Amino acid sequence: MELEGIEDIYPLSPMQEGILFHAVSAPAEDEYLRQAVRPFGPGFAPDGFVRAWQEMLDRHPVLRTAFIWDEAEAPVQVVCRRVELPVERLDWRGISTAGQEERLEAFLDEDRRRGFDLARPPLLRLALLRTGEEDWRAVLSFHHLLLDGWSLALLLQRAFACYRALREGQPPPPVHSRPYRDYIAWLSRQDLGRAEAFWRRELAGFTAATPLPLEGGADARSRGDQTLALPEDLTAALQDLARRRQLTLNTLVQGAWALLLSRYGGEREVVFGATVSGRPPELPGFEEMVGLFINTLPVRVAIDEEAPLLEWLAGLQARQAEIREFEYCPLARIQGWSELPRGLPLFESLVVFENYQADAEAREGSRYLDATSYPLSLVVKPGAALSLRLSYDARRFGREGVARALGHLANLLAGFTAAASPRLADLPLLTAAERSRLLALGNAAAGPPSAPALAHQLVAAQA
Repeated sequence: MELEGIEDIYPLSPMQEGILFHAVSAPAEDEYLRQAVRPFGPGFAPDGFVRAWQEMLDRHPVLRTAFIWDEAEAPVQVVCRRVELPVERLDWRGISTAGQEERLEAFLDEDRRRGFDLARPPLLRLALLRTGEEDWRAVLSFHHLLLDGWSLALLLQRAFACYRALREGQPPPPVHSRPYRDYIAWLSRQDLGRAEAFWRRELAGFTAATPLPLEGGADARSRGDQTLALPEDLTAALQDLARRRQLTLNTLVQGAWALLLSRYGGEREVVFGATVSGRPPELPGFEEMVGLFINTLPVRVAIDEEAPLLEWLAGLQARQAEIREFEYCPLARIQGWSELPRGLPLFESLVVFENYQADAEAREGSRYLDATSYPLSLVVKPGAALSLRLSYDARRFGREGVARALGHLANLLAGFTAAASPRLADLPLLTAAERSRLLALGNAAAGPPSAPALAHQLVAAQA
């Protein structure tokens, strides 16, 4: 990289450090490439769309960033002054609709396998696929080192505003956004000593990851996904409960997830991961900044089945407010401050609550492809019908067990709204059908043994 082409050099954020470590350790299995697919119809101007995205690169330094780790004492990110957006154009006219769908899936697979050279910017590219005389699909691929979901939503909003202006012959609207390096500078001023003291207290006495006793899987695929949309009336009831009790939907979901882990594993205390926005309110303009801000933190929850639900949820939310002061801390350091033996995971399940909104035009018909390295990840999307998506390691967990877990999670959330002030012990886990089957099994009369047997065999047969 030529020095005259360099605009800036600065350290990585904690999340960037973690992602870079995993990406470099297993480059063939880099799970941090993200893809967004958006269809377009009549009136689409491909040249204007490309120009709009080039404007995004020109205006946002983080999109012109490369990562260098083998030529410095610590990894750094290097911002280049000018980077050209890679664009691929493919013409699939004349191919049947089914054939185009097959080609799209093959293209996305190949695109993921191609990955990125992290030392060569940009870690973002665009493909324009022409599927008809006036029909197109755009595929935006980027590395998670650059952007989180909030930032992607901001970037899409700005790119489409720029595209609309260019299409109408107007100059692109201005962008007022602080550079990502301001966030890195803010991080450098934080007190890791106070953070260490907090996290040591928070995790004191915790010595083993919370078990995930779901039914085992043997799928050759590495990942699986299942989604459950809650009924709109249940979603509305949960929103009403949250509003009346001054709780967030995220708190309700985390509470239900903690109870699910506790009931499944028989634990009275559980720890799972939660993704936080990582955007510090004390940094002016944090809402409009583009980059990777999110962090993953442990959430430790004690389960007292006799506790009133609403008081327990309020306590969980208050604890989250305390953690927010130290959410900038790298997970690797937090793990090192815990009492878990070195090399063991702090948690194996993750809760991600996506509380950002994409531009309406960018969202229309769009499809987003991402992945996670945790064995079990719950991704929650708010809306008229709350969406619960479980991404899982298909080699460890089977489809039926994951589907059942989603149903049980929905039952717990429904239980939150069913009574005025239930105890945790009152909340139902099983569906009515599951309870009926269990009662039928428990009350079934055992017939006489078919042949004379020893006493311990008779006991076993009766049991």
